[in-house]
Amino acid sequence: MAFENLGEKLQGVFKKLRGRGKVTAADVKEVMREVKMALLEADVNFKVVKDFVAKVSEKAVGDAVLSSLTPAQQIIKIVNDELTELMGSTNSKIMFSSKPPSVIMLVGLQGAGKTTTSAKLGGVIKKQYEKRPLLVACDVYRPAAIKQLEVVGAQMDIPVFTIEGSMDPVGIAKAAYEHAQKHGNDPVIIDTAGRLHINEELMGELTNIKEQVKPNEILLVVDAMTGQDAVNVAQSFNEQLGIDGVILTKMDGDTRGGAALSVRHITGKPIKFVGMGEKLTDLELFYPDRMASRILGMGDVLSLIDKAQDAFDEEQAAKLEKKMMSAQFNLEDFLEQLQQIKKLGPLNQILSMLPGMNNKALADVEISDKQMARPEAIICSMTLKERRKPEILNASRKVRIANGAGVKVSDVNALLKQFEQMKSMMKQFSSKSGKKKMKHGKIPFM
Repeated sequence: MAFENLGEKLQGVFKKLRGRGKVTAADVKEVMREVKMALLEADVNFKVVKDFVAKVSEKAVGDAVLSSLTPAQQIIKIVNDELTELMGSTNSKIMFSSKPPSVIMLVGLQGAGKTTTSAKLGGVIKKQYEKRPLLVACDVYRPAAIKQLEVVGAQMDIPVFTIEGSMDPVGIAKAAYEHAQKHGNDPVIIDTAGRLHINEELMGELTNIKEQVKPNEILLVVDAMTGQDAVNVAQSFNEQLGIDGVILTKMDGDTRGGAALSVRHITGKPIKFVGMGEKLTDLELFYPDRMASRILGMGDVLSLIDKAQDAFDEEQAAKLEKKMMSAQFNLEDFLEQLQQIKKLGPLNQILSMLPGMNNKALADVEISDKQMARPEAIICSMTLKERRKPEILNASRKVRIANGAGVKVSDVNALLKQFEQMKSMMKQFSSKSGKKKMKHGKIPFM
């Protein structure tokens, strides 16, 4: 996950600061030296680091901070605010035309992930804005690029515009715009060709497309794992073509995070989305304040809530809640809940969004798909009657279930024990005594 090393180092620095009680100007200077080193090691641009450290230092050594009862907390707040400011303060949304169709042009070097990102972006726009996007295959050079776009487009149920045999990306873009006007598609998302390096040929082609279809948004797709190179690419594209925003891909990989902390400051253009995985649903709006909180170990509960809202069916959740509170919750309901949780993504990624979670410690905890699938396999090996009435599960039934799921009988017993504990907890919650205790701020089973 991006920022793991940076987050760990910054959290270590501030942990030492908290232990000092009173903080002096010399303490601040020492802390900022460590912060500077941590940022440079994360591949943050040197000029960005210099400006950031100067701003934080100036605010941190003020009398109001050093003489306060919680100086360490005040300094952490300053760092959090400045990190947020560095990455753009607020979330920057897609700009749509008042006269549809809008045109969104994705640009970038070869290998950054433009084609997949086109489909991901189309999916986000289709779901969040209830629009009818059209993907346009303008990468006529890379072998199988058009086929790849057609495949990912089909997976997202988004139409793809192509002109078979055409080697004219400008002509394809123009024809796609006219097609969208006639068929009510909005926006038009253009997947352009990339090159291994920025050159005149690439920029000339992109400029021609820009002049012909006049995009509302030119979004640069860059690989976050390339670190400082990503920032240099962003600067060049902005100077030569003019971009409106950046999409950082592979933010879930082993990236040091320098690109995310440098792009806005160097180009003046916002990061609009981040790719957080290989699935076509793994594209998230970029929130600078939430990312700053994650870096400093404060979690990202708001993004976790967003994920949950996307993954969970409201009607289904209400039905489950009613069953839980009336103590009618059975293994069939438990299976539904497990399947909903799986939609949230890898458990390590979900846990990392919780405040106080140690990302490095999480990296050592292997929560494999196989482990997550085991309870599901056990319940699926039961009959409908057994799921609804687990009390009928005797020794012979458990052997049959274990064989069907490819596990041991002890695994079946462990699952049933966990289920009974959960039911017991729910019973306490729904009971009058439980409610009474909760009114006094106590959770009955804690």
